[in-house]
This record gives sequence, C-alpha cells and structure tokens, in this order.
Amino acid sequence: MKLKFDPEGKVVVKEVNGDKFPVYIHDDGKEVEFDAANTVATIARLSADERGYRKKASELSELAKAFEGLDAAEARKALQIVSNLDSKKLVDAGEVEKVKSEVAKVYDSKLAAAQQRIDDLESTLYQEKVGGSFMRSKVIAEKFSIPVDMVEARFGKHFGIEDGKTYAADAAGNKLYSRSRPGELADFDEAIMLLVDQYPYKDSILKGSQASGGGAPPSGGGGGGKKTITRAQWDALPPNDQAAAAREATIVDT
Repeated sequence: MKLKFDPEGKVVVKEVNGDKFPVYIHDDGKEVEFDAANTVATIARLSADERGYRKKASELSELAKAFEGLDAAEARKALQIVSNLDSKKLVDAGEVEKVKSEVAKVYDSKLAAAQQRIDDLESTLYQEKVGGSFMRSKVIAEKFSIPVDMVEARFGKHFGIEDGKTYAADAAGNKLYSRSRPGELADFDEAIMLLVDQYPYKDSILKGSQASGGGAPPSGGGGGGKKTITRAQWDALPPNDQAAAAREATIVDT
C-alpha cells in the first residue's frame, strides 16, 4: 500500500465516526482508511491466540505420552469382553446383543431428534443473521438496481455463520477480510461490495452511478433515458439477472 498525498504534498486524512485516519492506496487503485490502533490491537490478539495454541499442543503431547505403546484396537476389544461378562450377570448370553440393539435404537432416535432441532435452529439463525443483513443493508438499498431478494439469491451462498458471527467467502471458499481493518473479517456491507467487484455482470445489477469498468454495457438515448444492453450481453446473463436487466435497460439487437 502507498500513502495518498494531496496536491500540496500533505497526507490525505479521512474522518470516520469521529476519528481521523490516513488514506492508503492499494495496488489495484482502491483507497482505504488505515486504522493503525485497531491493527496493532488485532496483531496483539492474534499473537496471544498463537501462544495459547502452542501451550495447548504441548499439553496434549504430554498427555499422549501416557498411552504410548498401547494398541487402540486391542484395548477396545478387551473392554468389550469385560462389558459382555458383566452383562451376563444380568441377562442370558443370547439376549445381550438384543438388549444392546434396543438401547441403540432408542439412542439413535433421540440423537436424530436432537440433530433435527439443531438443524432447525441453525436455519433460523442463518435467516436472521444473513437474511436480515441483506434486508437491513444500506449499501444494497443505495447502490443496487435490483430488489434485495434478487441480491440475496445471487450472493447469499457466499455468506455463512461461524461462532455466531457472519462472514463472507469468495468463489474459492476463501474468507473475505477487510481492507480498512487488516486481520479482521469484512463486515457485511464491505463484503457484498467485494463480491460484486468480482461479479462479471455487476454493471447490470448496480445503479448507473455505481457501475464502472470496461465491461459496462453501452448506454445511450432511447428507452426513456434507460441505458442500453445488447442482445448478446443479455443472453450471457444468468436467468435471475436477465429479469433485472430487462427492467433497467433497453435491449438492442446489434
């Protein structure tokens, strides 16, 4: 990154939520405000976490030494034999497996019910955290030309929940990190714009003042002031985006 200077050679500073931060320019031309204090705190936290992991690994290594030389398969077999011997004091030898089977059925049934409840809760949490983020997003409301549900249909698969927090990942599954807060995950609005920047048809879903780049559909007169899009460009869009493009632009055969 490089510092941004004004025409007088002074470092450009931008105020965010009452604090002032120097502006840096990334290699791709994107400008971000750099929060040095927050970055230092993040580095300190990550360093502390790493020390904790090393200590935990050392403790587990010491614990594993107590089991060196044991054959896990033979140990389980011996425990099973002892378990069967104890069971024969209560039921005939021929009934042991039957009793075990019935117990397993009850356990499996309860486990399946518990798993279903967990799945339902996770689904509800996802809809509230991720779906709610789409509905409440100021960036989507101000910069997108398509309805919120269509934005979620296109980009919702990139969002997930981990440890109760929402995160976003690119097409390769790599989590998206903030450019202005190095070391921390991008918040929802920053993440959605990072994803849109990677989307080849972004100009068909962003409002005119937000769309830019060499891939932007040509615009011109006609169609009541709408921008125009060629038939070939429209055919190349996914079905969901075709509907939005048909509403926002005039399709021309060229």
